[in-house]
Amino acid sequence: MMEKLNAVITGVGGYVPDYVLTNEELSRMVDTTDEWIMTRIGVKERRILNEEGLGTSYMARKAAKQLVQKTGVNPDEIDAVVVCTTTPDYHFPSTASILCDKLGLKNAFAFDLQAACCGFLYGLEVVASMVTSGRHKKVILVGSDKMSSMVDYSDRATCPIFGDGAAAVLVEATTEEYGIMDSILRTDGKGLPFLHMKAGGSVCPPSYFTVDHKMHYIYQEGRTVFKYAVSNMSAVTADIAEKNGLTKENIDWVIPHQANMRIIDAVASRLEVPMDKVMVNIQRYGNTSAGTLPLCLWDYEKQLKKGDNLIFTAFGAGFTYGAVYVKWGYDGNVK
Repeated sequence: MMEKLNAVITGVGGYVPDYVLTNEELSRMVDTTDEWIMTRIGVKERRILNEEGLGTSYMARKAAKQLVQKTGVNPDEIDAVVVCTTTPDYHFPSTASILCDKLGLKNAFAFDLQAACCGFLYGLEVVASMVTSGRHKKVILVGSDKMSSMVDYSDRATCPIFGDGAAAVLVEATTEEYGIMDSILRTDGKGLPFLHMKAGGSVCPPSYFTVDHKMHYIYQEGRTVFKYAVSNMSAVTADIAEKNGLTKENIDWVIPHQANMRIIDAVASRLEVPMDKVMVNIQRYGNTSAGTLPLCLWDYEKQLKKGDNLIFTAFGAGFTYGAVYVKWGYDGNVK
């Protein structure tokens, strides 16, 4: 009888652009203040990829290259690459295919996964299934978004929220009881009116009209999205904890999507987990969409210990949401 396979994260790489956009600078662009942004969102600064001609694949490549160096994995042994993004370099080909070329991967197939801010969470489930099927042994999963490419910097409701960044993990097969253990993932299609980009797709292709009317930027009804995010993320984290016998005593880390500090607080209090067990870097990076969860791992990797119980949760356009339970597979301070 074959041993049961698990899919375990064996390394993390990350990248954020050099340029720092502070609240002070934003307040000179739109009618806002540091106090307003910190009170409502919790973002102090965000990184912006502002060099001409660089897109999501550039950040993904930087993160994945660091990952390959840190893990020492042989590029020829990578079976697949999945890039979670809502800001691909092009409509086609996929950003993942560009990454394959840049990393010199010869034996991998690659595709993009689009689930907005929930992309990396959905990606964990997809990649875990690929690995536990026994058909793929080593897969690179990337969350990368250049949110600045679709932010209207004259819209004070949305422009303080978002930043650019990428991080990547290596997911491998193991027979040990570590890795991506369980998930609850949901999609509520009623979210379309509240969070979307109006133009650029097949329903409303680009035209002078769509550009003149600013239809290629993020449109968000903040209050509605906030309400759904708080209730759904809180409920789904409580559900996955209960399903897996996880309590405030044995949850080591909660890794919430970094969209709004008040949402993060709400999720933590629902689980009754103290804030020092919650990964938070929203103040430095803002919301990097699919990049937030892996960037948290990148920032906190040294504090992670083998056997730690992690709960990831996210919420994004679509509405996409869910929670994933991961039993961490290595001591981070050794890598």
